[in-house]
Amino acid sequence: MFGIHSGSATSSAAAGPQHDIRGPGEGIIDFQAMSPLPILYVIGSLDVGGAERHLTQIIPMLDRARWKPVVCCLTERGKLADGLEAAGFEVIVRPDVRRSGGRSRIQTLARLAETVFWLCRVMCRFRPAIAHFFLPGAYILGAPASILARVPVRIMSRRSLNYYQRNMRFSAAIEARLHRYMTAILGNSNSVVRQLHDDENVQNDRLGLIYNGIDVASYRQSSTVRQSVRASLKIDQGALVFIIVANLILYKGHQDLLAAFSMASAYLPGGWRLLVVGRDDGIGRTLRELATNLQIADNVLFLDSRGDVPDLLRGADVSVLSSHEEGFSNAVIESMAAGLPVIATDVGGNPEANINGETGFIVPPRDPKAMSEAILRLAADGALRTRMGMKAADRAASNFSLDACVSRYEDLYAGLLQGKRPGEIASIRLSG
Repeated sequence: MFGIHSGSATSSAAAGPQHDIRGPGEGIIDFQAMSPLPILYVIGSLDVGGAERHLTQIIPMLDRARWKPVVCCLTERGKLADGLEAAGFEVIVRPDVRRSGGRSRIQTLARLAETVFWLCRVMCRFRPAIAHFFLPGAYILGAPASILARVPVRIMSRRSLNYYQRNMRFSAAIEARLHRYMTAILGNSNSVVRQLHDDENVQNDRLGLIYNGIDVASYRQSSTVRQSVRASLKIDQGALVFIIVANLILYKGHQDLLAAFSMASAYLPGGWRLLVVGRDDGIGRTLRELATNLQIADNVLFLDSRGDVPDLLRGADVSVLSSHEEGFSNAVIESMAAGLPVIATDVGGNPEANINGETGFIVPPRDPKAMSEAILRLAADGALRTRMGMKAADRAASNFSLDACVSRYEDLYAGLLQGKRPGEIASIRLSG
């Protein structure tokens, strides 16, 4: 079992980074003269999603005296870009982005090659000390560019299990080849790290584990917010309210969840509600029709993508997550920080965050009956909901704070620039 090493998260950068690492282009970069050091983050877009939210939370908290983050988007800006720019950070978007639909294979390959060389030019202009890639598309296109541009430190963050590779032709082979050129490869859960090691042959000394972090204070319970949220949604103040925060994608298991609530509905108190929060990625209409067919449509509120997720969580009583696969879910730890007991499926990092029987329940994926039983157990016992919610809030504050997460990233960056391997950096080192 992999896990975080018990070493201190105190920054390892006291001595400052070494100054003889070759950078992009010719010659040697004097990092001391370049302070703050440029970091280029490469991602598809800054639209609303777990990885995107994570990145836009981490960047503003990095020490600006030490680091100069720039974000490069390959497909579109996304809704979260405005907030980063308002905070003074540069966001670059691939110009003249065109979707590949209707294009021949040769045209598509040519377009991808154009993107790689555009990224290479961006890197040569910014001369980053570090290039950090989030999500598969950004990695597959960004890593070759960073190699061509001779970026000294290259980091890939894997934020999901590798099941996506089944639907992306050649992805597994391409990524396996790129892994050899990475200075560090990160996972955000034991499950992700284990796959990288066991399935993709990444050696322990180049692997690191950094759990997601959240601003715990922004999720603390507030009776005023709770009342306001319920009033705005026209929900009775005494109703039992469940919430799922997950984009409407097949692997998030919404259909299983609706089936579970259909099974439980007759035994739930009158007026119960399920808040479905997330961007519709193509299955929204199907889910609404399913809710109608299951005769629970009046109890299910589809709220689309929202910017007030912390408030919505504070307006709920129980959080649910029905995913078939996960890396490490922000929604789970956000719900825990809001003091909600969590019912989550036994996939990815869910059981690493949500402790079965203590902060909520872990149930098998694709098992509506097991999910319905957990729903009914919490619905019937208000004291249990309160007790589990308090333990969940304590665990989120102790283990998944944004401060601790940012500290680990800074330890990683400083350590790699000093020539260390991830396995030599205490705060992100694997324990087994």
